[in-house]
Amino acid sequence: MSESVFSPGIDPPSPTLSVRLRELADYLAAPAAGRLTEEQRALSLGIARRLVHDVAARLDPAIDPAGLWDEWLRGGLPCASRLAGICFARAEEHRWREQSAQRTSPPPAPAEAGAPPPEEPAAEASMSDTERAYLALRIADRRRFDALGNPALAIADLDADVFRGLLLDIAAWRLAAVSADKNRAAALGDAVRAATAFQASERGITHAGTVYAEHLGTDLPGAAAIAIDRHDWPTLVALAAAVHRRSYDDMALALLTAETASLPSLLAPLRLDHAALAPLEASLAMLPARAVGEGDHGEPAGGRDR
Repeated sequence: MSESVFSPGIDPPSPTLSVRLRELADYLAAPAAGRLTEEQRALSLGIARRLVHDVAARLDPAIDPAGLWDEWLRGGLPCASRLAGICFARAEEHRWREQSAQRTSPPPAPAEAGAPPPEEPAAEASMSDTERAYLALRIADRRRFDALGNPALAIADLDADVFRGLLLDIAAWRLAAVSADKNRAAALGDAVRAATAFQASERGITHAGTVYAEHLGTDLPGAAAIAIDRHDWPTLVALAAAVHRRSYDDMALALLTAETASLPSLLAPLRLDHAALAPLEASLAMLPARAVGEGDHGEPAGGRDR
């Protein structure tokens, strides 16, 4: 793969990850290929489909998203290499969160400085700046699901180049249908420029995490420890991304593909002690088919062929 979910100059934390992303890119380009588990394929493919639908709707509401997706799926996604990394990261994060919700009952957060607000916060006028920032983070996370609660990618969270590349691929597909109408073809170009400008003005979960971390200040380590204790993985990932100045997706995949022994150094900027990290280490260790190399889970990280 020529592109990765990771930021330029940052090496993936697991050699197995590159293999897994190539598998997913091959699968998106030719769905009969690949050796990912059925769950990983289904989640990644569903996330890609929802993203294509969302971007198509921004370009031209008259586009038939089902027809676009069916045609691309039969012939292979032209944007497979661009989408593989971000779809895999979102799918693995969702598997992790679902597993935590099923296997654990996190204790309630203690009422102390830096603790996130309750599930149903008081009226916004009575909230502190830190509470508002946390609420904004929660809202940004909720936008990463569709109306039915399925995992999705918010357009605001996409790298500008990835978004523009996908937009141009969809525009090229649409142009084949409207090229005979010069006015509609010209309008398509205008729509690409407008959608690109609008996406550049949006702020997603990475930005929300940075703002929350800034408001926490010296309370940041305590908030991170509480997030781990509650198995509030989106908050932990967002805070870690903020201190590393990385995107949320980059940070999520870095955690999900890290060897257990490397987690303390990876999260060192959060200044967490070993006891605070224990629930995180245990949760990640239980995730099946995690891309951390052979031997950790009794089979190659790609899982068995199915």
